[in-house]
Amino acid sequence: MSETPRPLRIAIADDHALFRQGLRSMLALEEGITVVGEVDRVGLLPGLLEETPPDVLLLDLQMDRSSLAEIEALAARVSVVVVTASERPEDALGALRAGARAVVFKRFAIETLMTAIAAVTEGHVWMPPALQAQLTTQLRTPVNRRLTSREREIVRHVALGMRNAEVARQLFISEVTVKTHLNNVFQKLGVRDRVELTLYAIRAGIVGANEERG
Repeated sequence: MSETPRPLRIAIADDHALFRQGLRSMLALEEGITVVGEVDRVGLLPGLLEETPPDVLLLDLQMDRSSLAEIEALAARVSVVVVTASERPEDALGALRAGARAVVFKRFAIETLMTAIAAVTEGHVWMPPALQAQLTTQLRTPVNRRLTSREREIVRHVALGMRNAEVARQLFISEVTVKTHLNNVFQKLGVRDRVELTLYAIRAGIVGANEERG
């Protein structure tokens, strides 16, 4: 007899009570999800994660103060989905670089939030297609150097959100080999980080703009 899967535990951090209530109501309609807690201030985030550790944290970027500086520490403990009113590409890019796994715009939250949560729980990175388009057009043109077939494989897996160890297992190579290939790719293309590499992969057609990433 198979065990019932554990519900996905979600926490909400947002300083707008009505928006939090709306999120809770929407999530209550979803099977296999439970909201384990909510906070309205950045300083309460560590306590929330300690007392009722969630699998996914829905995080507003701007509460009593900016939460951007906290994302790196939070991302080490929970999958962070930024749910923000700001649609500035630089804010989204900053959140992704800090370790957020998804960015959802508040005005589209009803339509896109469950898609983002599903992608993140499967290990993917997610962002709205419109944001993808904005970021890829802003990305400086990479150095035009040909990638090997192995490098393209690794770029594809990284753009789909896999960590180095996961890429290594998928391709049956060592993690050191993955790191070596990535270092070569970064130098060849002139990209600075995995976010820029993902955006390059979208623009170069290595992954599709609407493909699940992670």
